[in-house]
Amino acid sequence: MPNIRECMTKNCHWVSPDTPLTEAAQIMARENLGFLPVGENDRLIGTITDRDIVIRALASGKHPEKTNVRDTMSEHTYYCYDDESAENVCDNMAELQIRRMIVVNRDKRLVGAVSFGNLAQAANASTIGQAEQQITAPYSQIKAA
Repeated sequence: MPNIRECMTKNCHWVSPDTPLTEAAQIMARENLGFLPVGENDRLIGTITDRDIVIRALASGKHPEKTNVRDTMSEHTYYCYDDESAENVCDNMAELQIRRMIVVNRDKRLVGAVSFGNLAQAANASTIGQAEQQITAPYSQIKAA
């Protein structure tokens, strides 16, 4: 089973919390990304997703050129280490019901990002199938189990 370093997206971009939403969206479009890590003072403080931009900003009437990443980002972040197994990370993502995760080295420096799509290419089919069922299940079903 490969480790995350072998299947992650390398050279991950990050943005500051003061970045305008339009700039973050342009980076996502140019790099074909669904999320960006948000960093401040050499620390990871959150993530911004394409969904955050649409649901938390546009749908609530915020102007994308006048709204910063800080106003719409998710402050709670999940990460994995680049030397973890793809199967372990897949299991963690399933348990957390998330599709993307930041990848750091053991010094906790950003080295990449991993998506469920990256893992689908690396983990075995049964692990991916089980993870997909958990990720897409309504949260209430997971808590009841």
